[in-house]
Amino acid sequence: MKFIPTVITRSITRKVLITKKNSPHIFFAAGVVGIVASTFLACRATLKLEETLDEIKEDFDSGKGLAKKDDYPVDRYPDGAFPKDAVYIYGKAAYRLGVLYGPSVLLGSTSIGLLTGAHVQLTRRNAALTFTLTAVSQAYEKYRARVQEEVGNERELELFRDIHEEVVEMDGHKQKVALAGGNPASIYARFFDEYCINWCKNPEMNRMFLQCQQNYFNQQLKARGHVFLNEVYDAIGLERSKAGSVCGWTTEGNGDDYIDFGMFEDASRRFINGIEPSILLDFNVDGVIYDLIERK
Repeated sequence: MKFIPTVITRSITRKVLITKKNSPHIFFAAGVVGIVASTFLACRATLKLEETLDEIKEDFDSGKGLAKKDDYPVDRYPDGAFPKDAVYIYGKAAYRLGVLYGPSVLLGSTSIGLLTGAHVQLTRRNAALTFTLTAVSQAYEKYRARVQEEVGNERELELFRDIHEEVVEMDGHKQKVALAGGNPASIYARFFDEYCINWCKNPEMNRMFLQCQQNYFNQQLKARGHVFLNEVYDAIGLERSKAGSVCGWTTEGNGDDYIDFGMFEDASRRFINGIEPSILLDFNVDGVIYDLIERK
């Protein structure tokens, strides 16, 4: 029995956490429903507006009529009494219009607040995720740089891609071949092959096309100071990625200050020599560049 309070507390805490996690979606859905309901209430109130305005106009006309000495010599207002009643008439008119449109205005304001709250929460979460990804990317790049200084660029790349030699039998003879393990390329790498709209069967044309795109975006990097990875994907004809919307190259960070498609690595030798028409492009992305653009 003594464990029941703990179980209940954990269950409630978990439900609160799940609700907090989904709060932007809840706020957004409630805000949209509230806006629709507010519009409905405003339309329904407008149908009664003409009747309310007629009543307000009748009160004003009565007050002004009593204030005229010639028309109402006996029952006219005493001197100085009409302004006080005029304030009452204005207040009563404002109250009627408030009762008529108050629910719509209140519900609409609350809905706008919910939509704003959803936007603020998502903005804060995206900022936190961007900061975290930037920190992890910088730490990873610094680690790779230290390894390169220790063992050299070529050896570090072999370790990164898990390239190792194995003895295989080919045409009745045993030969040593280099094989890639679990990390053949980075998460930004893409195949430029027959599934790409700008690919053709001519290896030389493919090489010239990719070289021109690489030169173009290097000029864009110098002119604008930043290039997003999705922009390169679009130009080449590759499918966009979520990482490509926040990652890319910038001249404000600690990157290479140039864009490289990875066409002249050892693994791409057959493509460069015109033997194969397809290639695995591995882009030297600097990482997340949103925070660097804002800093600039």
